[in-house]
Amino acid sequence: MDLLNTLVDKGLRRETPTREEALAVLATSDDDLLDVVAAAGKVRRHWFGRRVKLNYLVNLKSGLCPEDCSYCSQRLGSTAGILKYTWLKPDQASEAAAAGLAGGAKRVCLVASGRGPTDRDVDRVSDTIKAIKDQTEGVEVCACLGLLSDGQAERLRAAGADAYNHNLNTSEATYGDITTTHTYADRVDTVHKAHAAGLSACSGLIAGMGERDEDLVDVVFALRELDPDSVPVNFLIPFEGTPLAKEWNLTPQRCMRILAMVRFVCPDVEVRIAGGREVHLRSLQPLALHLANSIFLGDYLTSEGQAGKADLEMIADAGFEVEGADEVTLPEHRAAAGGGCGSHAAAGGCGTDAESAGCGAHAGGGVCGTPEASAPAEPRTDLVAVRRRGAGTDLAPNA
Repeated sequence: MDLLNTLVDKGLRRETPTREEALAVLATSDDDLLDVVAAAGKVRRHWFGRRVKLNYLVNLKSGLCPEDCSYCSQRLGSTAGILKYTWLKPDQASEAAAAGLAGGAKRVCLVASGRGPTDRDVDRVSDTIKAIKDQTEGVEVCACLGLLSDGQAERLRAAGADAYNHNLNTSEATYGDITTTHTYADRVDTVHKAHAAGLSACSGLIAGMGERDEDLVDVVFALRELDPDSVPVNFLIPFEGTPLAKEWNLTPQRCMRILAMVRFVCPDVEVRIAGGREVHLRSLQPLALHLANSIFLGDYLTSEGQAGKADLEMIADAGFEVEGADEVTLPEHRAAAGGGCGSHAAAGGCGTDAESAGCGAHAGGGVCGTPEASAPAEPRTDLVAVRRRGAGTDLAPNA
C-alpha cells in the first residue's frame, strides 16, 4: 500500500500518522499535488462532508502590543501602517459582528492585541459577548485575548464564550527565534486553561516564517497532542515594518501540501484556512477547500481579505456549501465528548503513535522520493493590503 492510501486509511480511523509519513507529504513533488489533494480530500469529506464553516473576525483593540512576535504587524516596534485604536464598545463590536453574520458566518472571533487581558478587559469582552448573543441567537463566539491568568477562562465561559483561540504558531525548538517576551510553554498553558474551563480550544500555526519541514511537523504533532477542536493554518503575511517582511518562502503548491499534512495528522478537527489565504494560495483557494472545512469571511485583523461575496461564490463554484447555523461542525464523537480527548485513545486519538513505521511500503506507487523543488516564491507585495475599513473605522466592513 502506498503512502497516500496508508494516510487515508489512518485518517478514516483517526489514527496518527508517523512523523516520517507527515514529512513525506511535505516532500511530495508538484507533479503529485493533485494525488495528495485527492487523498486528503477523502479524509476531509468523511468527517465534514462538503460543508464550509464561515468565521468572522472582529479586532476589538488594534496595534500597540507590548509583545515582540516577529510575524505580527501589531508588535512592539512595528512600523507597519496599520489601524491603531483602543477597545471597541460592546455596541460597536456587535455592529461589526452583525455584518459577518449577515454574510453567512456562524462564529464570531473577538480578538484583542496585548500580552493578555486584565480582569477589567475580561469584563469588557464579557459585555461584548452578551451583546452579540443577545443580537443573534445561536451564534458561536470565540475569544482571542492572549495569555490567560487563572480564572479568566472560567469567567469567559460563564459570560457565554464558546471557544478560545491561542495559537502555538511554530515548533517549540524555534519559538524563541520569533518571540522573546513570552514562551512556547506560556502558550501551551493557555490552551490547557481553555480546555479545563470547558471552552472549545482553537490553536494553530503560522507557516512561511523560514521554518523547516521538521518544525511544521513538530508543531502539528504538538497540536494533535493538545487536541483542539479547530486548527487555524495561517500563512505569513510579510508586512513591511516587521522583522519578517522579506520572508517570502511559500508557493501555492507548498501551502496545499501543508494543509494536506495538517488534515492527515488532525483528520477529525476543524481545519481552518486563516490569514494569508489570498496572498499565498491565490488561484488555488478553491482547491484548498478539499483540504480545509473552514475559512474566515472577508477581512482579517490588520489586512484586507478577499471580498466576502467572492468567498461565497468561490465556495459555491467549487461544489461546496456554507455550513448552516443549525448544523454541528464537529463529528459526532468529538461533539459528544465536549471537544476534549474523551474516548479518542481507543481510536488512536490524542498524542502520537510509535514512530517506528517510517514511510511505510511505498513500492506500490508511493510519493516519498526526492521531490522536484518548486520555483522560489516571488514576493507579492501587491497582495498585502492593510485593512482600512470595518472595525475601528467609519467605513462599512467587508463581509
